Amino acid sequence: MPTIQRALISVSDKTGLIPFAEVLSSAGVEILSTGGTARALREAGIEAIDISDYTGFPEMLDGRVKTLHPMVHGGLLYLRENTDHVDTAKEHGINAIDLVVVNLYPFEATIANPDVTIEDAIENIDIGGPSMLRSAAKNHQSVTVVVDPADYEMVATQISAEGNTSIELRRKLAVKVYARTSAYDGAIAQHLNKVYAAEEPKSEVPDELVLRSTKVQDLRYGENPHQRAALYGRFGEFYEQLQGKALSYNNILDLTAAAQLIVEYNADAPTLAILKHTNPCGLGQGDKLAEAWEKAFATDRQAPFGGIIACNTSLDVVTAEQISEIFTEVIIAPDFTNGALELLGKKKNLRLVKIKLNLGKAASWDLRSVGAESFLLQERDLKSTTAADLKIVTERHPTDDELKAMLFGWRAVKHLKSNAILYAAKDRTLGVGAGQMSRVDSSRIAVWKAGEAGINLKGSAVCSDAFFPFADGLIAAADAGATSAIQPGGSKRDDEVIAAANERGMAMAFTGGRHFRH
Repeated sequence: MPTIQRALISVSDKTGLIPFAEVLSSAGVEILSTGGTARALREAGIEAIDISDYTGFPEMLDGRVKTLHPMVHGGLLYLRENTDHVDTAKEHGINAIDLVVVNLYPFEATIANPDVTIEDAIENIDIGGPSMLRSAAKNHQSVTVVVDPADYEMVATQISAEGNTSIELRRKLAVKVYARTSAYDGAIAQHLNKVYAAEEPKSEVPDELVLRSTKVQDLRYGENPHQRAALYGRFGEFYEQLQGKALSYNNILDLTAAAQLIVEYNADAPTLAILKHTNPCGLGQGDKLAEAWEKAFATDRQAPFGGIIACNTSLDVVTAEQISEIFTEVIIAPDFTNGALELLGKKKNLRLVKIKLNLGKAASWDLRSVGAESFLLQERDLKSTTAADLKIVTERHPTDDELKAMLFGWRAVKHLKSNAILYAAKDRTLGVGAGQMSRVDSSRIAVWKAGEAGINLKGSAVCSDAFFPFADGLIAAADAGATSAIQPGGSKRDDEVIAAANERGMAMAFTGGRHFRH
C-alpha cells in the first residue's frame, strides 16, 4: 500500500490542527495550505507550501478563488490505477494529493446571530471547501478526506503506524463528508428561503423540503425494543436533563407533548399537567403548584403511574413531596428549587428535565414521516382562542365560571388525540376521553373515568375538539351533568345540536376552528 505523500490542509476550525499536522510532518508528508491555516502551521514551526505557490496561480477576489484549480482537483480526482489518468496527470505536471483536511466556513454559526445580515451570511458560504471535500470523497479508494477534527486522532494513528489509512476508514470518512456537505447546503438553502420568503407578501409551504439535522444521541431503542432509534436536531437548546436515566424514544415523545401543552398556560396561575402516551390525563390550576397537583391527580389516580408531569412554574419541594409518592418517568418544568432537586435526587432513575428556551422560538412547522420515504409538512397548531373569539349560539349565555371552564378545557382538549372529549371546571379537568372512533364513545369514557375518580360532573363544561356531528354526543354530556359546551361548530346538524342544548338549558359556544390531533 503506497504511503501518503502529500496533504492539503485548509480549515476554519483550527481545533487540534497543530498536533495532527505535527504527526503528518513527522511522517514525511508534504503539506499544502491556504491563508490563515498556513500561517498557523508556520507559527507552530511546521513547514507548509502556499497553495498559490503550488498551483502557480495567485489567490484572487478576496480569497474566493484559490483552490479551484486543476492542480488541486486533478491531484484529488485522477484514478491511480488508471494508466490514462496517470499519463494525463504526468503530462500536465499534476501531482497526487493523498490527504485532504478541510472544515468549512462557519455558516451555521454566522446565521445563529439574530442580527446577521444577508450579506454576512452569503459571505460565509464556502465554495472551495465543499468542492475539495467532494472531489476527495469521490476518489476515496485512494484519497483520505477529513472534515471533522474529531477524526484527527484516528487518522494520525493509522498514518503513524502504516503510512496510510485503511480502505475501511476512508469509506467511513467519505460518507461523513457527504453527510456534512449535504447538511451545509441544507443550512444555506433553509436560511436563504427563510430570508427571501419573509420579503414576500405571504410565506408559502416550500416547494423543496430540505432536511438537515445532526444526531444528538443514540437511543437504547425506539417505541419497542426491536426498533433502532436516535435523537436529532436542536433538542438540547430547548431542554436540559438534570438527572435520571437516559431519555428513551417514548420519553421524548411524551415530554415534548407535555411541554407543548403546559406552555398554553404560561400566563396563568401555577398549573400542572399529567400526561400518559402524549395524552393529558389530568390538568390542574391553583394559587400554589401543590394545589394544582392535587386537582390534576384527582382527575385520574390510575393513569399517572409511569406518566409525565409538566409544570408551568418552578417545581417546589412541597409539590415534589406529593409527586414522589407515585412512580413517575419524567418531570418537566422551567426550573426546580434546590429543595425539590435534593428530594427527587433520591430517586436516581427519575428523569428531571428543565425547559431552557421558550418553545415559541421553535420552528413554526411540524414534520412527520409517513413511510415510503415520504413526509408531511404542516404549520404547528398554535391557534389560541379567547372569549372574544367565541360565538354563543344558545339562548342562554355562559356564566363567568362556565366561560372560564370552557376556555380552560379548550386549551387542553387541543392536545388530546382525536376524537377527544374533555370535561372541565374553571381550574381543572374532570374527565378525559381520547382517541376513540366515535365522539360519543370518547364522552362515555370521560364520564366513566370521572365516576371512577369520584368526580361529579354537574356544572361542568364539555369540550369537543371537533364539531358534534349529531346531537347524541351533546345529550350524553348533558345527561352526565355538563351545563355548558364548547366546540368548533360547522356540522350539517348544528341546528339539531343547538336545539338539544336549548332544550336542556345549556350554554354553548362555537370557536369556528377545530383541533384534530392524529
